[in-house]
Amino acid sequence: MNGRAEGARSDRIRDQAHVVERVTRETEIRVEIARGSGRATVDTAYPFLDHMLVTLARYAGLDLTVDARGDLKHHLIEDVGIVVGTAVAGLATPTIARYGERTIPMDDALVQAVIDLGGRPYYRGPIPSKLYDHWMRSFADHARATLHIRVRRGTDRHHVVEAAFKALGLAIRDALVDGGGVISTKGQVGSTVRTAAAEPTP
Repeated sequence: MNGRAEGARSDRIRDQAHVVERVTRETEIRVEIARGSGRATVDTAYPFLDHMLVTLARYAGLDLTVDARGDLKHHLIEDVGIVVGTAVAGLATPTIARYGERTIPMDDALVQAVIDLGGRPYYRGPIPSKLYDHWMRSFADHARATLHIRVRRGTDRHHVVEAAFKALGLAIRDALVDGGGVISTKGQVGSTVRTAAAEPTP
């Protein structure tokens, strides 16, 4: 397949909506995501989490729908990070730019986010909230992303966490643009999993 055809195919895949669901004894979560204009409809029963997800979608340029319920706040925040990360991984076509970096000020807070959507899960923080630092780690693991969040300044925890989500959103926006080809000396980004056909029973 030539580069132009591969790019057109990547554009089609990138612009399709992806639906990811996770149902456990602790949580029930459904996420729909697509490249778009940053529109979001979010209902997790936790207003601050809703606000962060709406913020992430807006800054990343993603159309996002999240419907989530859980037994405990900790379980819900962690699992929403897992499902949103998985959904973002579905948008990472072979020819994306991969890398994004943004630094965002919000009053006293100054936070930098650097991401590589190249299939190498790693997270380095922290941000000053155990729950939302865990969200970042869960997101990075399941987006198969390397993610570094650096808090350069900030005394208001709310401002620091919100600035982190804004910076992450803008970094994701940059990472998902088409890079014009596979940005890797290996010739591919990430891994492809294929199911081997079962051998006939003798």
